[in-house]
Amino acid sequence: MTGTPSPGAPRPRRPRPDQPLRARWDPIIDDESEDPQRGGPFGSFIRTYGWRAYAIFLLAVLTIVLLVVTVVDDGSGDAETPVADPMSRNTDITKETAPIGAPASQIPNEALPAGALPPGGPFTQKGERVFSLVRGTTGKVGTGREVYTYTVEIEEGLNPQHFGGARAFGKLVDMTLANPKSWIGDGKVAFRRIEKGEPDLRVSLTSADTSRELCGYQIRLEASCFYPPEGRVVLNEARWVRGAVAFQGDDLTYRQYLINHEVGHGIGYESHRPCEQDGALAPVMMQQTFGVANSEIMALDPEMKADRTFTCRANAWPYPDK
Repeated sequence: MTGTPSPGAPRPRRPRPDQPLRARWDPIIDDESEDPQRGGPFGSFIRTYGWRAYAIFLLAVLTIVLLVVTVVDDGSGDAETPVADPMSRNTDITKETAPIGAPASQIPNEALPAGALPPGGPFTQKGERVFSLVRGTTGKVGTGREVYTYTVEIEEGLNPQHFGGARAFGKLVDMTLANPKSWIGDGKVAFRRIEKGEPDLRVSLTSADTSRELCGYQIRLEASCFYPPEGRVVLNEARWVRGAVAFQGDDLTYRQYLINHEVGHGIGYESHRPCEQDGALAPVMMQQTFGVANSEIMALDPEMKADRTFTCRANAWPYPDK
């Protein structure tokens, strides 16, 4: 019958490889006409598993690579977390909202005898939290292109007889910042005192309670700081009058240190530094108010990495060799 193959007719042949749009009948097994032994065991494996064979091979290679990396890197050479350069500057420090430089640890007073307030003259415990401008201006001091304007201010309620009067306070601030050994010594920054307009820094003599309020510290020791929201360099009057044990009664040098240290925070030096060489002058950004030995200041800053046996000499200046 027409259209009906004869009983002995051969089966239709698969398309030859040279025919257009050829697709394999079995995506895994090759043409039946191919030699099943071609390529040996590896070829048989490929013909059996197709693309899966390549995936298995790739996974095996990746596993070996990971094993090698794990064995070679045993943890002893782990890359350390980059540590910020303690002398790097944050030029946007005034955008911070928390006080800079105040001790955060809750350390008992008796645990830091070097940080105790020395005996001496009286100071104001509580002021009025309002600051008055001390009149006076200067020209630009220093050759740096970054010029920081500043005002000199005193909290109302302070007794001028305690700290020597507003004029003397302002004069020492001016003289300290204009000294070549101060921050102008590197030729990068300069200062100019103003009376009008918004200053970059407000160098302020502040009562003990207001210092604690602005600086936000919990320890019972007296401290100073930089308070970014107001651009205020907070100089604690208790320290201005009494000084620090490490300065051995040299109140003038301590006051110069206090100005330079807190203004240092104000121009972007956020980090404190330890004593870096036994017997050397202390870095000005070391917390010398609490001591010049690493064992003393590291009680306040337990994350500081330094040799606890090092002790420096008191120093008021960023560039003492100028």
